[in-house]
Amino acid sequence: MFPAFHTHCTHLFLVEGNESACDPSQGYNVSWYLRYSDCYNEVFNFGDDQAEIYFGDRSEERSGWSGYYAMSSLYFPNCSELFKPQNFYSEFVHPELLSNGKQEISRDRRENGTNVTTIAETPPMNAVMRTWQDGPYIFIVHIGFSSLKEASVNVKGTTSDGLPKVLVPAGAQEALFTMIVEVKGPYEYLSLADYPLMIFFMVMCIVYVLFGVLWLAWSACYWRDLLRIQFWIGAVILLGMLEKAVFYAEFQNIRYTGESVQGALILAELLSALKRSLARILVIIVSLGYGIVKPRLGVTLHKVIVAGSLYLLFSGVEGVLRVTGAQNDLASLAFIPLAFLDTALCWWIFISLTQITKMLKLRRNVVKLSLYRHFTNTLILAIAASVVFVIWTTLKFRLVDCQSDWQELWVDDAIWRLLFSMILFVIMILWRPSANNQRFAFSPLSEEEDDDDEQKEPMLKESFEGMKMRSSKQESNGNPKPTKAEDDLKWVEENVPSSVTDVALPALLDSDEERMITHFERSKME
Repeated sequence: MFPAFHTHCTHLFLVEGNESACDPSQGYNVSWYLRYSDCYNEVFNFGDDQAEIYFGDRSEERSGWSGYYAMSSLYFPNCSELFKPQNFYSEFVHPELLSNGKQEISRDRRENGTNVTTIAETPPMNAVMRTWQDGPYIFIVHIGFSSLKEASVNVKGTTSDGLPKVLVPAGAQEALFTMIVEVKGPYEYLSLADYPLMIFFMVMCIVYVLFGVLWLAWSACYWRDLLRIQFWIGAVILLGMLEKAVFYAEFQNIRYTGESVQGALILAELLSALKRSLARILVIIVSLGYGIVKPRLGVTLHKVIVAGSLYLLFSGVEGVLRVTGAQNDLASLAFIPLAFLDTALCWWIFISLTQITKMLKLRRNVVKLSLYRHFTNTLILAIAASVVFVIWTTLKFRLVDCQSDWQELWVDDAIWRLLFSMILFVIMILWRPSANNQRFAFSPLSEEEDDDDEQKEPMLKESFEGMKMRSSKQESNGNPKPTKAEDDLKWVEENVPSSVTDVALPALLDSDEERMITHFERSKME
């Protein structure tokens, strides 16, 4: 077992199995070895094959890797005694300082192998040891059979369920019980190295929930004018929220049950890989001007899909290998192409941003140019912060022989997620839905030129402000000389009536009156 423990973490021996199948004539000798190291990398790189080498060792593994150790053994005359709750010690075993000389220690171990000092504290039921300071520990258990020659059961490390690995040599009888080693501290089963990460994921989960509520409120207020890029941003926020929630639930499960659900860790890493892939696709299409400068990506769309798929594949494989505890060589093999791909994507993004910025300068689109300048500055600051942090972590954790600052190891994982969240927040602010949402949308070049002409027109008026128009040349008497067209219009107005009825109507009226009078006179005569 190799987590980092709190002070006063208690190690308990619990046995499960079929007590009725125990052989009363067979005894068991249970020996344990607890080793504290000032160097976290000694514990972190500990393998199951090193259990036999470390067990009972009282010297430093390497010069400068100081620490303490404590060990003892318990004898059980039969199997039934293992299942009974009992106090193994009246006082806890006192730790001793690791020595530099292995040969001297080996001689001293042979002479004083049974010498034990204890801590003046009454142990609880089934407790064998209590840690004496915060830090990383190695705990090894060895179970031997007293009635079988050369038969022993070695407990080395832990299984995926958090239980000790029991290795039964060939010729030994089948194991009839399972010994469970429980380590409980102030945070239950959660180690001190993982507790800051649990708090970090809890805070980040709350932050992403606030991101989601804020983005949903903005989108609901201006849902008629939403851009396609804004739907991408919403998807990234949703995936980030799910990722942080799964990680936090996994840490809570470890804290209260002491068991890690490997499926939950794999799901969280795959969600994280999908979120980062979508985020990089989002940054790429924004840098290409999709939906803002260009209506479509055309052939470039296939390149974007291939880049996003490759990043999803490499990041997913790297995350799964890391959480499943695969060999370091395989994890490094997946990380190397991921780093090269990330570098190539950054180069592509900045080349595209440079081209888009030049285009917007030529079009004199001040609004979109300001948007892309802020976006470019944000990416530059993020990359600069990443480079500084990589240098710091390399000097702090990679290039040192003894990693003593294990309390800061959680920052190595948290800083990248925090940096990603900060970039996402800046993108949310820059592309937030608003009443003027369409100012960022794509508009054809002709419309932009018309807008430019409208913007130039008031400038022309302002440039001629205060100037007087020079009048046309006049005759010597002050009256302008009439043109031929004006003379013709004047003659038409004087000689041609405005309508035909003005001329014909009086004649028509006269003839009607005459006919009426004639008809009236005829009627009288009749």
